[in-house]
Amino acid sequence: MAAEEVTGGARKATKSKLFEFLVHGVRPGMPSGARMPHQGAPMGPPGPPYVGSPSVRPGMPQAVMEPTRKRAAPQQAQQQQAAQQQAQQQQQAGAATQNRPRSAKRRKMADKILPQRIRELVPESQAYMDLLAFERKLDQTIMRKRVDIQEALKRPMKQKRKLRLYISNTFNPAKSDADDSDGSIASWELRVEGKLLDDLSKQKRKFSSFFKSLVIELDKDLYGPDNHLVELLHTGSKSPSSYPLRTKWHRTPTTQETDGFQVKRPGDVSVRCTLLLMLDYQPPQFKLDPRLARLLGIHTQTRSAIIQALWQYIKTNKLQDSHDKEYINCDKYFQQIFDCPRLKFSEIPQRLTNLLLPPDPIVINHIISVDPNDQKKTACYDIDVEVEDPLKGQMSGFLLSTANQQEITALDNKIHETIESINQLKIQRDFMLSFSKDPKGYIQDLLRSQSRDLKVMTDVVGNPEEERRAEFYHEPWSQEAVSRYFYCKIQQRRQELEQSLGVRNT
Repeated sequence: MAAEEVTGGARKATKSKLFEFLVHGVRPGMPSGARMPHQGAPMGPPGPPYVGSPSVRPGMPQAVMEPTRKRAAPQQAQQQQAAQQQAQQQQQAGAATQNRPRSAKRRKMADKILPQRIRELVPESQAYMDLLAFERKLDQTIMRKRVDIQEALKRPMKQKRKLRLYISNTFNPAKSDADDSDGSIASWELRVEGKLLDDLSKQKRKFSSFFKSLVIELDKDLYGPDNHLVELLHTGSKSPSSYPLRTKWHRTPTTQETDGFQVKRPGDVSVRCTLLLMLDYQPPQFKLDPRLARLLGIHTQTRSAIIQALWQYIKTNKLQDSHDKEYINCDKYFQQIFDCPRLKFSEIPQRLTNLLLPPDPIVINHIISVDPNDQKKTACYDIDVEVEDPLKGQMSGFLLSTANQQEITALDNKIHETIESINQLKIQRDFMLSFSKDPKGYIQDLLRSQSRDLKVMTDVVGNPEEERRAEFYHEPWSQEAVSRYFYCKIQQRRQELEQSLGVRNT
């Protein structure tokens, strides 16, 4: 949790400095009262900036454009219908966009960059660009570390710990004045408990969670061949009837974990017993065939580690076929184990199935003493177990953490809005400067620019301002243009007549 707090705090501090610089213009090292030159009262006239293109040319009515002056296009009816459908879709999308909050707008990193012109006007803005570069580097580092953590979580993260096992027993002698049948018969009770040493985790693991099965075998000479395997009861049970009779304990999907087990049996003599504990390996481990174990030098290991050791043996002894890399040329040891002179590497996992056995259980021999003077009724054993690395939980929490995310997003939105307002102020400033230097020339340039924009928007060919004057039609090209126009009309009329006559003749 400390790592994610540091990371979130660094990102939040960077965002705060960016926003503080944009709003107040305070550069590190500057006095608190200093501001950037471009801050203060907004420049330019109130309302929208004057450089926007109006929908029509100033002083010209909207309905003067005739359809004949627009470009003709093939399949005009279909295009008009498609344009109407597209316009309806755009209107619907526009309505949905208006209803959507402004924070839902997708922001880009490029939207945070100040234009070069603004950086030239305000030298102090270089501090903002330095912070932006630092933020980019910080984001890249965080992303790279997240990818490294994701890759690390795909691999098992285990560490060796000591599980201390306590085996104790108590003896209850027979009581002649006892009312119930249990008190009139001497009995002993065996307890098997344990705990993990130096367990710093908040959730303590139950003792039974470390084992797959547990069997206690009593002396056959005392309890007979059919009664030497006993039932295991959870610690704290009141009597053997609290649980159904079981010969041994096995973990099942519905098993409730417990801190220990107890066994209660009638008897007044010391009993030899054997405890068989099968550890629950995650991922599962297997015991190798003796021949394969001698060849690889490992006794019990996971399947992936065994295949990796086999591949290392193949590379060391150069058993891979030089012509066909898929095949392995077996040496004399491989031939004895796999019983073939040549095999594919993809066949090895299947052939390993018959060579892998369940791991050996932990065997503990214990004597259940009924002597009241015996002080050594408790035995203690330390077992090496594998537990999850506590760092894995912290790494998973770091990936799932959303600390400071809302605050970072809010600061991002403020930065984008401030950059947009700075760009608008820059446009207004350029308008005012250009107008103050040459008012007439600037207005003429503005009108020409808007005239070009109007042509693009209305899809108009030619120059309407010149075409409305009479001198435009006294040019030398006008006679040829009229002749071409009438010729096209005649050809069009001829085609219509030929088409109508052809239809009548048929």
